[in-house]
Amino acid sequence: MFALMEAARVEALHCFNDSATGLRAVIVIHNSRLGPALGGCRYLSYPDEKSAIEDAVRLAQGMSYKAALAGLAQGGGKAVILRPPGVDNRAELFEAFGRAIDSLGGQYITAVDSGTLSADMDCVAQYTSHVTSTTSAGDPSPHTAMGVFAGIRATAQARLGSDDLEGLRVAIQGLGNVGFALAEQLHAAGAELLVSDLDPGRVQLAVEQLGARPVANEALLCTPCDILAPCGLGGVLNSASVAKLRCSAVAGAANNQLLNPGAADELEARGILYAPDYVINCGGLIYVALKHRGEELPAITAHLTQIDRRLTEIYGHAQADKRSPARVADALAERILYGVK
Repeated sequence: MFALMEAARVEALHCFNDSATGLRAVIVIHNSRLGPALGGCRYLSYPDEKSAIEDAVRLAQGMSYKAALAGLAQGGGKAVILRPPGVDNRAELFEAFGRAIDSLGGQYITAVDSGTLSADMDCVAQYTSHVTSTTSAGDPSPHTAMGVFAGIRATAQARLGSDDLEGLRVAIQGLGNVGFALAEQLHAAGAELLVSDLDPGRVQLAVEQLGARPVANEALLCTPCDILAPCGLGGVLNSASVAKLRCSAVAGAANNQLLNPGAADELEARGILYAPDYVINCGGLIYVALKHRGEELPAITAHLTQIDRRLTEIYGHAQADKRSPARVADALAERILYGVK
């Protein structure tokens, strides 16, 4: 465990157990140099505790980098709750999680993530103020989608020479809250949509409302398109999948799209421009962080404009240095977090 923490430069790892509610949770604080750690809580089934800890560590590190490049006074953190086979009272479980968070004295602020809902955060909020994404705070998904849409325009400008999306073919993998909202914005901008999702109902909705063309999940990554937008789970870009891509750029909302750092170099070698995921998808983090600090919507929306500017900066450095944008983004984030040159 300590070797894992050392490799990822994790500051603290907290484990919580509450037998009365079935809560088994891990909270990772990766870096608090810029401010309290902020990151969502996942409520998922894991094969074992080791897998849960590794997931939390990986995601917490990504949150530190994301907050740093988003210009936020926040550190990076993440929580995972190991979802039990059965739970007697979900509300009581998340109330126990709220008490666990409060015991950290503000070092970690939680939010929604895979498997959790605003209603869960409402339960957490009964026992701690260190929570956002509650029902009253609002859903961050539209702001994530807004940021990704702006990032796709910046990516199109850098790779295709124009940010006009009219007629551009965009393949969206995953039509959850963010993916579908992104599809709506792309449709309004005149893009041609190719879509896939594990839920056939979401695909049918995109076909009926947005004129999208459905593509089988296993076929989407190798379907010809201008921009591929992964908006589901992470790890979709690896040696095998990168070799099959038939796109000019990858720019989507999913976290941890690269299975390993080498995938970024393989994209670069193939001439496929990659939008670093934690840069392009930080709109939701911007929303929850500033909302938690009491900022109004105009200020939050104005902050979102930093996303396309930061991407354009990264693309410029990548072109000049002949490096992957992912490598450039990591270097910029580490310079902010650790003073690395």
